[in-house]
Amino acid sequence: MQVPSPTVREAASMYGTAVAVFLVILVAALQGSAPPESPFPYHIPLDPEGALELSWNVSYVQETIHFQLLVRELKAGVLFGMSDRGELENADLVVLWTDGDSAYFGRQDLFSQDAWSDQKGQIHLDSQQDYQLLQAQRTPEGLVLLFKRPFGTCDPQDYLIEDGTVHLVYGILDEPLHLLEAINTSSLKTGLQRVQLLKPDISIPALPSDLRTMEIRAPDILIPGQETTYWCYITELPDGFSRHHIVMYEPTVTKGNEALVHHMEVFQCAAELESFPQFSGPCDSKMKPDRLNFCRHVLAAWALGAKAFYYPEEAGLAFGGPGSSRFLRLEVHYHNPLKIQGRRDSSGIRLYYTASLRRYDAGIMELGLVYTPVMAIPPQESAYVLTGYCTDKCTQLALPPSGIHIFASQLHTHLTGRKVVTVLARDGREKEVVNRDDHYSPHFQEIRMLKKVVSVYPGDVLITSCTYNTGDRTLATVGGFGILEEMCVNYVHYYPQTQLELCKSAVDPGFLQKYFHLINRFNSEEVCTCPQASVPEQFASVPWNSFNRDVLKALYGFAPIAVHCNKSSAVRFQGEWNLQPLPEIISKLEDAAPRCPLSLGQSPAGPALVSIGEGRG
Repeated sequence: MQVPSPTVREAASMYGTAVAVFLVILVAALQGSAPPESPFPYHIPLDPEGALELSWNVSYVQETIHFQLLVRELKAGVLFGMSDRGELENADLVVLWTDGDSAYFGRQDLFSQDAWSDQKGQIHLDSQQDYQLLQAQRTPEGLVLLFKRPFGTCDPQDYLIEDGTVHLVYGILDEPLHLLEAINTSSLKTGLQRVQLLKPDISIPALPSDLRTMEIRAPDILIPGQETTYWCYITELPDGFSRHHIVMYEPTVTKGNEALVHHMEVFQCAAELESFPQFSGPCDSKMKPDRLNFCRHVLAAWALGAKAFYYPEEAGLAFGGPGSSRFLRLEVHYHNPLKIQGRRDSSGIRLYYTASLRRYDAGIMELGLVYTPVMAIPPQESAYVLTGYCTDKCTQLALPPSGIHIFASQLHTHLTGRKVVTVLARDGREKEVVNRDDHYSPHFQEIRMLKKVVSVYPGDVLITSCTYNTGDRTLATVGGFGILEEMCVNYVHYYPQTQLELCKSAVDPGFLQKYFHLINRFNSEEVCTCPQASVPEQFASVPWNSFNRDVLKALYGFAPIAVHCNKSSAVRFQGEWNLQPLPEIISKLEDAAPRCPLSLGQSPAGPALVSIGEGRG
């Protein structure tokens, strides 16, 4: 006897029932690893108007992310996905749309497909469907879409979700369509948001009973109606504020400004200076006092998508008391691409601190390259690597026999930085990665808790490499403090605190002058080698042919280095630190191969049809 095929309506009903059962199982599973109030603990606004809001949860056991996308005003559909630098070309996407015709039970239905865009922005159906739409439901807030995606899919058209920064992209469809291939991203309203999706699964340490709070907030400022603003505000600790430990901090963002406040940092000013002038204004204002440049010691840093930051139970960050400045600088980055006018803001960071000092003071150490023009990137380079060393000689002298323990890290470059990585080496062999971001953006910097504490012992080497893209520049980009100059830094947070505050390097200046003299002989004396010429002037006179590029790269790979093994007083530890050999590394870590999911995504038979249910909200 032949069993009759179900009608479309019956199939849709059975699909809805299956999804509902799956959601019950999903929520129950996720609640085991997420805060009880929500199976989706992480949230960010995707667009500056707040029309799209993304929530997510991470399962390291299943190596899968579950996303919940709230669309407050659905028009004809939405694109969501990821790309290397936040462009809509060459993006890995899930597309959800309506054709304007389908209706079941009086409700409009939604099609969903895993797709990708080519270098011209044309959308194509992915031959392997790895985004899975699980539910579409109307709520009082808008349409809620629930879907999942493995970290890695082994699909060449898919983005590999890794530990560092992820550039999320989105597009809004205004008109219904019948074919996926009818979409070109160039005709859509699009945007991007940067976030760390793979948050570390770390248990929250116990907090002391005498916990107190202090809010460092912008003083009800008027957000400028321009795309990018860095706002600086100077405040100070109360008179007689004694030594305390910061054990936790979290953001406090003015309601309604969640899509405008991009990141925030609190800096402590230099203790050597007794006073700092009051200031509240743009950080690049000509009215900003120069003395504020001496407020550089990071106490807290938050970026969009990050939750509260906790110190390990045995350590806290000291502030207040003798030898500590009373003055603090709050810096808030406002991202206002719609140039909204008239919005006021009092966002900031809430510090949680205790007078019951923990066993260890936490410290912050700078790794990477010295801020000097001798380290430079030629123009028109797409992936130029510079490397700084914290040498075995420095760690042997400055670290205690029991070592230090790194639990968090903040990577930093200026505008041309694209990748940053710090690796620990011991006895000439790379042992483990301290922190790595292969999709780093200078516009998204936060202190990130490490998934695993990294212990560093005397004689170890810490190697920090930065990759730069100077494709839009015509002159060499030299190292320095200016925003158009470059840096390569990893601020590592560790305990117990030592006297070592800076462990960095740069090529020996004398060998760089030998480089200028050498290439001068091959370039008709075009390069200025006169004593009065500065290093930036010399680099500016270099004709960047392949020979000059290759010789500079070779120089950085073999020439001796000047090591800065500095105490907090900016004085070097005793010893000879110039003309030091590069650390010898005989064995390097291999990049881990992407892990494929146990079951690969199915081949598309056609758009997946998902009925929109009614939620209670």
